[in-house]
Amino acid sequence: MLLAIAAIIVGLPVLLWSAGKFVGGAAGIARHFGLSPLLIGMLIIGFGTSAPEIIVSIFAAIQGNSGIALGNAYGSNIANIALILGLTAVISPIAVSSDIIKRELPILLGLTFFASWQLIDFYISTDDAFSLLGLFILLMGWSIWAATKGDKDKLAEGYDSEIPGDEISVKTNAIWLFTGLLLLVASSRILVWGAVEIATDFGVSDTIIGLTIIAVGTSLPELASSLMAIRKGEHDMALGNVIGSNMFNTLAVVGIAGTIQPMQVEPSFLYRDVLIMLVLSVALFIFCIGLKGRQGRLNRLEGGVFVLGYVAYTWYLVQSAFVS
Repeated sequence: MLLAIAAIIVGLPVLLWSAGKFVGGAAGIARHFGLSPLLIGMLIIGFGTSAPEIIVSIFAAIQGNSGIALGNAYGSNIANIALILGLTAVISPIAVSSDIIKRELPILLGLTFFASWQLIDFYISTDDAFSLLGLFILLMGWSIWAATKGDKDKLAEGYDSEIPGDEISVKTNAIWLFTGLLLLVASSRILVWGAVEIATDFGVSDTIIGLTIIAVGTSLPELASSLMAIRKGEHDMALGNVIGSNMFNTLAVVGIAGTIQPMQVEPSFLYRDVLIMLVLSVALFIFCIGLKGRQGRLNRLEGGVFVLGYVAYTWYLVQSAFVS
């Protein structure tokens, strides 16, 4: 038991640190070969903040722990909206002014409903997984095309301020790229092993572990990015970071895990966790789009409700896990 706890305590920070080094190395190499800041921001940074969820879910699926794979993906979506955006709004209310954000929010809501509909039969088949990956590829292609056609300069400038990686040699960037990737893989395996061991020892469902410890842990890059954006006054960037991450989790994380191994879904997961994800997504859409002339925003009151709701949800998960 102590070894499993140590695996999580060590695995999580190593996972997050290695994700940062991996993204920094990739961004440095991309810059050297002349990729635009826009493409670096959308592809490398977008993948980088979701890299922990992707790698953890891959190894969970390989080991047959579908609860961790699904709990990690959808639990991160819940944490991104309720905890991360909630905390960010409490610190500094988020005003939504970008048409790009208002365009992406309905897409996120539609994808969330589609992914939830796939779970009605309590099973994610290979066909379901490939349909998610197909939508992901179409969405990324459309986003890049739309950005380069319309708001290229504005987006490039915004992403450029958030792109990691110093102006160092290609060799050094390559070293960080491969070192980060290796540590991502190693720390993910350690983290999944520790989570499964703890779940087994306590008799707790691996889904609960995925929804709580792993989901919050792998969402820390989004928290750091959102807080940094708020400090710079980039409210749309803080919101766009979470929207992009949730799209990645819903389509790429679940899609990749499902292609590795079809996944059974617990009925409680659908009726409790997926329903909460849907409610939060609808609430975020209403708050940020704005209704009846009201400017789209997420103020301190709404952010506080999100945070309290997340605390109550997590407390219920923990309570139900030990009661059962």
